[in-house]
This record gives sequence, C-alpha cells and structure tokens, in this order.
Amino acid sequence: MGARQLLFTNRRLPEAAQPEALALPQQPNYALEQGQSSYGLGGKAQNRLFDEQTLMMSDVVLTAMGYLGKPYSYGKSSMEGGFDCSGFVLSLYERSVGLRLPRRAVEQAHATTKISKSELKPGDLVFFNTMRRQYSHVGIYIGEGRFIHSPRAGSRIRVESMEKAYWQSRFNGARRVVVADAGRLPGAR
Repeated sequence: MGARQLLFTNRRLPEAAQPEALALPQQPNYALEQGQSSYGLGGKAQNRLFDEQTLMMSDVVLTAMGYLGKPYSYGKSSMEGGFDCSGFVLSLYERSVGLRLPRRAVEQAHATTKISKSELKPGDLVFFNTMRRQYSHVGIYIGEGRFIHSPRAGSRIRVESMEKAYWQSRFNGARRVVVADAGRLPGAR
C-alpha cells in the first residue's frame, strides 16, 4: 500500500526558531490532497510534492528547533529535567509525530533503517562513536550537513556541522525512522 501523496507550500520558520547562524531550508506548511488545484497560491509560493514520511520528518525538525538551548542531563528525557542525546530523540519523536522509539542510542540505531550519508534527509538520525563504542551518540539531521543534538554534561541542545573534524572522525552512520514501520519498532517502550 503506497503512502498518500500531499502537496505543500513552503514557508519560513518563525524568527525565534531560526537563528541567523542557522540557514535552514524552507519547510512545508499547507497541505492539499493530491489532485486539488493549487492555482491561486501564486506569487512566490513554490509547490512541492511530499509523502506522509516527509511531512512527519518536517514536523520533527520544526519541533527540534524549539528545544535549542535546553540543558543536557544524563539519563533524562523531559522538558523539566533536560535531555541526554537519546532522550532528546525519544522525546522529540514522541512529541512531534507520536512515535515511541527505544530509549538508548544503540537501541534506536538497531530499530531504524540503515541509509547512506548521501541519502540523509531532515529528520533522519545520525550516530557517532563518542565513547569508544558504536552508536554511543545520536542526533537529528536537519539538512545542509547540520544536525541538532544534546551533546554532553554542562552543555545545551545545539546545532552543529557534521563537517567538523570531530564529528567526521566519529560518524557511525545514518538511520531513517520509517513511519510505515512505526508500530513494529523493536525495543520501543
């Protein structure tokens, strides 16, 4: 069974969610069922065709940007207590698209679909070896070679470039959360 196709019009993120240093691509806004007329949108509106997967991942990225500056807190996954890296991903997917992922980064890696770095799309998960073991850190790809994550104790959720030497040397791979498989994710709480 194929995904229902939706048509979107682009809009910019609210100023509060778009720091000048972060040039995010425009995100989808208005949905029309395929086959409905988009005439009358006119002006500078650029229409693109997306499936439900893309819509949900756009929600993930938009929600993630609202967490910028929240504190890191080991073992936590809440607005009140802060987030560690996997707690941030878990909370974000649950709040934005209602999907429950496993708690630990390594479990999130095994519960999602492996993709190549060249296939990365906003909303995909990126994994790093930061503690001398595979999949010890996770972030969410937001596009243009950048990801948002909760890095370590004493820091806050932030956006970083995957092109920095530190992240390049520790990159473990990319994974996609496939919405169609959401109810069957192993290890989900």
